[in-house]
Amino acid sequence: MLTKRVIPCLDIKNGRVVKGIKFQSLQDAGDPVVLAKRYNEEGADELVFLDITASEQKRKLVADLAARVAKEIFIPFTIGGGIDSIADIYAVLQHGADKVAVNTAAVLNPELIRAGAEKFGSQCIVLAMDVKQMQPRKWRVFIYGGKKQTELDAVDWAKKAIDLGAGEILLTSMDSDGTQAGFDLEITRQISEVVPVPVIASGGGGEMVHFRDAITLGKADAVLAASVFHYDQIKIRDLKEYLNTCQIPVRRLR
Repeated sequence: MLTKRVIPCLDIKNGRVVKGIKFQSLQDAGDPVVLAKRYNEEGADELVFLDITASEQKRKLVADLAARVAKEIFIPFTIGGGIDSIADIYAVLQHGADKVAVNTAAVLNPELIRAGAEKFGSQCIVLAMDVKQMQPRKWRVFIYGGKKQTELDAVDWAKKAIDLGAGEILLTSMDSDGTQAGFDLEITRQISEVVPVPVIASGGGGEMVHFRDAITLGKADAVLAASVFHYDQIKIRDLKEYLNTCQIPVRRLR
């Protein structure tokens, strides 16, 4: 079994980290660079920053964030939010990010995935998917920060995006997001079983056993969470030690 990754997620609004429940009721959780430094020191494998602020200055905002973070940490990080062109991707990567996450723009223009993968490599292109269960064993893809439902089936879209060149999937369950009641194991497993690239499980992590289950039952390659890490409910070091006792390989801490 390949090493599994533990990834804190930092949702950014107006330059601050925020967190809500099911994409609603956002509360301030701190400065993104300060949190990034903390997670770097605590043993996080990667970081994901998702800028949810609507702005005409989007490219400059996310590029500046990438530059600030890159000066302070030594682990890979991904930035997403409003990235809708090759120029946006280039700006973020040039300023220090290792990967970019695309969601709404990829749904509206799937060729962005292909063009980005061809120019920068599949390893740089992460497909972010916000999904919601609409009927038994069926999930729909939502865009615009979970505000608009599409007609895309989650599994079908995941497969298409990989065919286009995406090198990783960040799968967020809108039903589970912020609930701390556990990851959506069914849709995580469905997608993990049909794509040949890593799948990051997101939404619902509240107890250490939830992270174990996302990997062993959901077949995720990485687990991502926000609130439990931001507010010290679970420490990354403790989580890694727990996963190790569950015979799940993780990167050793210094």
